[in-house]
Amino acid sequence: MPPELMWEPTRKPQSKLPWMSQLMWRQPPRLSREGEAERPRPQTLPLCLGLTLLVLTLPLHAAIPWTIHTQPTRLLNGAPVLFQVKAPTKLDSLAGTWLGHQLSFSYSPSAKVWFALAGVSFETKPGKYTLELAGENAVTKTPLKFSSTFTVARAQYPEIKVELSVEKKFTEPSPEQLKQIDESKKVKEEYLGRVTPDREWNGNFAAPVDAPTSDVFGSRRIFNGVAQREHQGLDYRVPTGTPVAAMNDGTILLARFLYFEGNCVVIDHGQGLLTLYFHMSELKVKEGDPVKRGQLIGLSGGTGRATGPHLHVAVRWQATYLDPARLMQLSVP
Repeated sequence: MPPELMWEPTRKPQSKLPWMSQLMWRQPPRLSREGEAERPRPQTLPLCLGLTLLVLTLPLHAAIPWTIHTQPTRLLNGAPVLFQVKAPTKLDSLAGTWLGHQLSFSYSPSAKVWFALAGVSFETKPGKYTLELAGENAVTKTPLKFSSTFTVARAQYPEIKVELSVEKKFTEPSPEQLKQIDESKKVKEEYLGRVTPDREWNGNFAAPVDAPTSDVFGSRRIFNGVAQREHQGLDYRVPTGTPVAAMNDGTILLARFLYFEGNCVVIDHGQGLLTLYFHMSELKVKEGDPVKRGQLIGLSGGTGRATGPHLHVAVRWQATYLDPARLMQLSVP
């Protein structure tokens, strides 16, 4: 073997890093320009080995915190909110409590987040409110808990000073009409308070019709000189006979005539989330039918307490009415 390829490993004496093994190459002497032999230059072979050992002495990973994002980032009274949670470890399930309501989270494998749709009631005062989370570790089956505080601000809703006229039976009902009102009230109390455990809605919520709005959520109106409570939905200016579509997947909870609502459809999207469609001239579904987003459920009209043909749409989450326009602005995993 040529001498220039000969090498001999040896341990560097008095190493300042006793835990790091170093190898030195011994090379044949080289001649300088004057013909004198130069001293062999030691070369530290495993600088990369030293770095590797240094990395291995560090922790494998740092502690991963809980992270929570909301849509919208600014929480308002009367508005829905989408909570998106990343846990510090893999979970089998995640539940929560928000403003006295129970939340059941779903997991999105593509976004790698747990998400739940909730809301803030119109009556909620500005202030700080806490979201409580409880999950179960997928490996150890041990419970994990976490809480985070969010600020709720007061939304600015319009006040409508225009007086609207409706039939007298809606403002001064007769004893027989009061009986009909009471029957409709019992139906709504029985059905609208239901909370089914499974989520049926999937993806973003879509508008039920392609038309401009004539009234917004939260406005206050006057009927025959009598001030009413805030408007609990969104009105679309559409003529009688306009096709009305489901805003998302779900099951038909109600499809019948009610005193104030007229011909109405209520879709149960699961976990206490309902969408309601009022004043229709014709119903195209029956109670118990499954529906998909965009599916025809009826034709618009002016039945019930209505000043003219239009579509009234409402969103109800666990007995709380929320702004439909803001729901349709959410981007759902």
